[in-house]
Order: sequence, then C-alpha cells, then structure tokens
Amino acid sequence: MAGKSKSGVMRLGRTRVDEFDALVTLAAGTGMFKKLELDILRELLDDWHSSLALEGHVCATLREANGKAVAFTYHAPAVMTEGTWHLYWLVVDQSAQGRGLGRRVLRWSEADAKRKGAHHLLAETSGTAHYASTRTFYEKMGYGLEARVRDFYALGDDQVIYRKTLCRQ
Repeated sequence: MAGKSKSGVMRLGRTRVDEFDALVTLAAGTGMFKKLELDILRELLDDWHSSLALEGHVCATLREANGKAVAFTYHAPAVMTEGTWHLYWLVVDQSAQGRGLGRRVLRWSEADAKRKGAHHLLAETSGTAHYASTRTFYEKMGYGLEARVRDFYALGDDQVIYRKTLCRQ
C-alpha cells in the first residue's frame, strides 16, 4: 500500500524485528495504552516473530520514505473458528493522526484478512470516555457494535466489540 506524506511515498510492509522497540514506543506515544498493554504488545511482537506468524498472524508497518514507522496493524484468525478474525492492534503515531493513515492501514488489514478467508473482522476497545475517538473511528469505518461486556477491563471499563462483515456467504 502506498500513500503520500510530507516526506514522500509511504509503504506498508511486513514488520521487521528491528522495529519492535519503535512500535512499542509509537504505541506509548499515543497516550492510549497502559504500561501492561505495552508490555503485552512487546511480548506479542516477540511471539509473532518466533511462532505466531506461522499460525497466520499478520503484523505490518506503515513507513515513511525515510523508513520511520508511522503506523502498524496486527490481525489474526480467531482460534477454533471459520472466517472470524481479530484486529488486535491498530496504532498511528500521534503526530501523524488525522491524515487518513489509520483508515489506510485498517483497509489493508481488512483486505488481507479477506484474502485469507475472513468473513468478518472483530475489533475490541474500551468503553471509557478516553476511547471515544477510537469507537467513533470504527463506526466511521463501517464497523457495527456487536457486544458490550460490562466491567470487563475493570469496574466501569467495559469491553466494546465492533464487527465488520468482509464478505457475504
């Protein structure tokens, strides 16, 4: 996938091991994630490199022409299902938000999952006010509210699950 930025053409490609620290730093810089979530992201990236990629998990990074990571996505098939995929991570550098990069990366994830047999994609987020912009983003991207699990992350912090149909059977 390509797009224009101030520094030139952007390319989306397979995440490299040498980018892991930068991706965790990028996620931390958004101010959206707790330390525990960032620790889990680092573990997930390590596991993806060592084994999860072989199970169909996908991690891709959007880079500026100079190689700087500005966004990344991580999606995977749901275990014990046919055609259900999860969007686990979609992160855009805080300084690059509002330029359509999240939309581009999400559309790429949807197309990739669909090519690999996904019927629909699930995206989970928090129900707190802090995540209102995230929920609005998914809704604008055509995701519908599938479920809300009250007090899932903590008391007063619901899990909100969005779903988008990628193909009709």
